[in-house]
Amino acid sequence: MRWLANKLMRLLGWRFTGERPPHAKFVAIGAPHTTNWDFIVFLAVVHHFRVPARAIGKHTLFRWPFGGLMRRLGLIPVRRDSSEGLVQQMVAEFAKAEEMALVIAPEGTRKRTEYWRSGFYHIATAAEVPIALTFIDFPNKTAGIGPTVHPSGDIATDMNLIREFYAPIHGRRPENQGPIRLRDEPA
Repeated sequence: MRWLANKLMRLLGWRFTGERPPHAKFVAIGAPHTTNWDFIVFLAVVHHFRVPARAIGKHTLFRWPFGGLMRRLGLIPVRRDSSEGLVQQMVAEFAKAEEMALVIAPEGTRKRTEYWRSGFYHIATAAEVPIALTFIDFPNKTAGIGPTVHPSGDIATDMNLIREFYAPIHGRRPENQGPIRLRDEPA
């Protein structure tokens, strides 16, 4: 699969940059997220870097006949109606895994939003894993993995590092990219 991902991306004029984090477990930010094409490119990134990627899916996606396929694709079923919150559910998944990269698109949608959802940060902090800054830069046809941020507990400082990294990176539809800030940060 890695060979196919590399060949296809090269044929389309794309290149990969960066390297897989040395950590066995980490949260991977998938940004910017502006079109459905992002999923395809991120699959290529995951295969190129041999990242043990997992993602979150609503538990109803795991019913017959698609449940087995969803699990093979690396999706983790979550119950939104559970008394156990999403952060706790993902911390439990990290605890069970020997190796895991939880890919999260903090924008939460392909449409423009005025803030990022903070779950990626809270999951990484609670699970005591770093955050890998993965990206797709459509204008430059570059995709890859940037540096990792180890959550310090000072969310403002950590978000400044994240903002600095993503500032020059643009999605396929830049008009769908909102500011890189959390809801409780000042505008």
